[in-house]
Amino acid sequence: MDVSGKKVSVVGAGKSGLAAARLLRSKGALVLVSEFGRVGEQEAGLLQEQGISLEQEGHSGRVYDADFCVVSPGIPPQAPVMKTMAARGMALYSEIEIASLFCSARIVGITGTDGKTTTSTLVHRICEEDGLRHGYRSYCVGNIGVPFSSLVSDMKACDVAVVELSSYQLERCPTFRPDIAVITNITPDHLDRYEGDLNGYAAAKFRIYSNQSEDDTLIYNEDDPLLSSHFEAGRRHFPFRIVPFGLEPVAPGHPDRRIVFLEGNTIVVRTDGGYERIIETSEFLKESFRGRHNIYNALAAVAAARELGIGNESICSALREFTGVEHRQEFVMNINGTGWVNDSKATNINALRQALDALPGMVILIAGGRDKGNDYASIADLVRKKVSVIIAIGESQEKIAAAFDGIVAVKTAGSLEDAVLSASEFSGPGQTVLFSPGCASFDMFADFEDRGRRFKKCVHQLQQTC
Repeated sequence: MDVSGKKVSVVGAGKSGLAAARLLRSKGALVLVSEFGRVGEQEAGLLQEQGISLEQEGHSGRVYDADFCVVSPGIPPQAPVMKTMAARGMALYSEIEIASLFCSARIVGITGTDGKTTTSTLVHRICEEDGLRHGYRSYCVGNIGVPFSSLVSDMKACDVAVVELSSYQLERCPTFRPDIAVITNITPDHLDRYEGDLNGYAAAKFRIYSNQSEDDTLIYNEDDPLLSSHFEAGRRHFPFRIVPFGLEPVAPGHPDRRIVFLEGNTIVVRTDGGYERIIETSEFLKESFRGRHNIYNALAAVAAARELGIGNESICSALREFTGVEHRQEFVMNINGTGWVNDSKATNINALRQALDALPGMVILIAGGRDKGNDYASIADLVRKKVSVIIAIGESQEKIAAAFDGIVAVKTAGSLEDAVLSASEFSGPGQTVLFSPGCASFDMFADFEDRGRRFKKCVHQLQQTC
């Protein structure tokens, strides 16, 4: 794509917006960054040095004087600036779309409601392991926290870009085409953005394969009812290769399904020549990486790695060394026989359910934040079975208290620090304090990472007083 001399507006000065602005400016575009809030003085100075125009504290008419616009994923279609752009027929793109236009590397795109960060990280680690043997580099970018645009210029044709993708990022990707697309699962999330419509949310996820051709591969979780129904109904019409994975072996009468699956405790890959045993789950499951959902993540990563042509030696080595992802069921420490687990990345009910399922014994649960239309009744039976007390925080604390009234004791706390202290009073040997909010973080924290770091700091401070 030749953008030299093109006028481009970038709406939103977050990490992805600024990275897209810098990439486009380096390719000769005339870039305006338009931010509704304010940009730090240092960042504003850097933009000026790079020849990028900046307006703050609102969007002026200048933002519409552009050949196309790059929109930050957090800006909803209902925002006034977006409505005006749509009314004017402006071309609107995501940062992912822009970066992909300049990407020489092979792209593995990974999306889904849950598991996409863990799967992306695991695929990246496998590629890193294999790259050391075969002389290429792997880059892990996208929703994982590193903008695709910030590293795309470093990528070569032999490299691999592992791109984690949210539904928001996929909304404005008219030509984005990953060589390998992975969908981990789809469960209700972000329904506030999609006006309560699960199908609208799923449609955004399905954009990951909308431009794939016969040379590409789509990997999906066949144990997910929505995905299984969608791809089984249309599989004869899809031009690309389809690789289903799941926890059960190939179903009788369906010889073209379950390419990667679990047989007993062994990950198995079905090939043209038969069945290939890859690795025992006991070799990679551990305290910091456990649970049924992480077997799914491992299956997805194995499927992606095999489609990249990576051998079992690199796959098994990376799996054995993998210790999980920060803020995702991350074991913090043991205090007087009680384990403390940071699961701040659990921003929806399904992620909370996975964390409760994975932990042995009884759990003291710290949950709450900005609710996204959660159905707490869907986990009521699990909470009754696994949770001894809930400490509710944030905007949703009253909704949580009402949802679990009569099921489990619920206490409320005005801050995360108070919640940790309260949880410690209920804790004892053999129990686990699980911080798994099941909600967004924006009512009290900058993001889920800030929330997770604050939790770990509170736990470390608690240890010093015990």
